[in-house]
Amino acid sequence: MFSLDSLFIRLLAALVALPVHEFAHAWMADRLGDPTARYEGRLTLNPKAHIDPVGFFFLLFTGFGWAKPVPVNPYRLRGRYGMAWVALAGPASHFLFVGVLMLIPPDLYLGLGDLGFRLRRWMLFFAFLNLALAFFNLFPLPPLDGSRLVESFLPRIWDRYFVPLIPYTPLLFLLALFVLPWMGIPVLDWWIGVPTRWILGLACRVQWWVYGASLCGF
Repeated sequence: MFSLDSLFIRLLAALVALPVHEFAHAWMADRLGDPTARYEGRLTLNPKAHIDPVGFFFLLFTGFGWAKPVPVNPYRLRGRYGMAWVALAGPASHFLFVGVLMLIPPDLYLGLGDLGFRLRRWMLFFAFLNLALAFFNLFPLPPLDGSRLVESFLPRIWDRYFVPLIPYTPLLFLLALFVLPWMGIPVLDWWIGVPTRWILGLACRVQWWVYGASLCGF
């Protein structure tokens, strides 16, 4: 559902979650020996360095978006799976956001009355959106992080099945986002929605066990 509250949280994700995602890629690459992102000013949390206008628009109005890819030279990375670690760093940042939100005692929201109720709802949506962005980026199509993982761990499958698809990536995204759901085949809900709801529900149950309340309900 689109509302001012959801627009605000999507804006927060575009200005906070996505820059942290790209910073995580840059930081991991720098730690593994490739300073390319640092030299190009991407080792920063400043949103201006990371925002892609089209991805920003998509995130605000569809709930899924992207930032400018961080430049990485895989030949300068240490270790056989250096590129995989760089790819995983971005989605991991979203899981970290959710973990931090779940560490906040729900009593802090309870003590703020109506404002606390609204804050709880915002943080719940922000947690959901971060999980959705993590799984979206793990989708195995270029230039998403999932494609880098397939390339790192399954190079033969990557070369045989995925490389020929690269020229058609924009069309495949449109197909997955709009056409297949219209035909009753919710591919992205299977890939993103189902695990997102499961993990958020599990996190809320753990939070309830620890605090006696959770973001999902007092």
